Amino acid sequence: MRSFEEIRARAAARKGGDEILATLLGPAPDNNAVAELPDDRILSTMAERVFAAGFVWRVIEQKWPGFEAAFLGFQPKALLFQPDDFWHDLASDPRIVRNPQKIRSVRENAALIERISREHGSFGRFLAAWPADDQVGLMAWLGKNGSRLGGNTGQYLLRWLGWDTFILSADMSAALRDAGLDIAEQPSSKRDLEKVQAQINAWAAESGLPRAHISRILAMSTGINRTPEEIRQYMEE
Repeated sequence: MRSFEEIRARAAARKGGDEILATLLGPAPDNNAVAELPDDRILSTMAERVFAAGFVWRVIEQKWPGFEAAFLGFQPKALLFQPDDFWHDLASDPRIVRNPQKIRSVRENAALIERISREHGSFGRFLAAWPADDQVGLMAWLGKNGSRLGGNTGQYLLRWLGWDTFILSADMSAALRDAGLDIAEQPSSKRDLEKVQAQINAWAAESGLPRAHISRILAMSTGINRTPEEIRQYMEE
């Protein structure tokens, strides 16, 4: 395997130096801080990531105040108290993107959050207690127990909540393969995901960097060499 320092140096050279690269990594995630997130904000973020999947993110962001109003501030208890007619009417509500399957996922994920909160004190505490070196296990749990939270949606959910998350983008996967990791071009099997997790954990121990930063450095070390301005704009979206 190629050393992570070699990969980091390549990313820095592509972006104009170490100082510029450091500005493109974003703040260091804090998994412990996730424990303080209220359940309604977690459900809101879940819904935002679900509705954004396969859609123009900016459109969802612009309509989000309407989503918040339509879904009662994403308060799980309030939503679970609503009758079937409430959910049926949302499918024709102009304040939101009217996708019946994604609307249904909000109801199902509200029930999940409520159940886990009863067991752990809050959904945020449940996430914060999950081992930082087992993102793959958490992704599998979300995909199995949540509604429409598998695959990339689960990864982006964790990143948006502030959990220390790597994102298996095409560029990151290509960088891993280029570094010598024997995985598929689009790693999705349990075997490949475990290989990715183990390598990211090894580089985290070697570099002392958060896994989210390692992920971004890998992505910036290969593929289209986007300008720092383009990357900053993407990070703000």
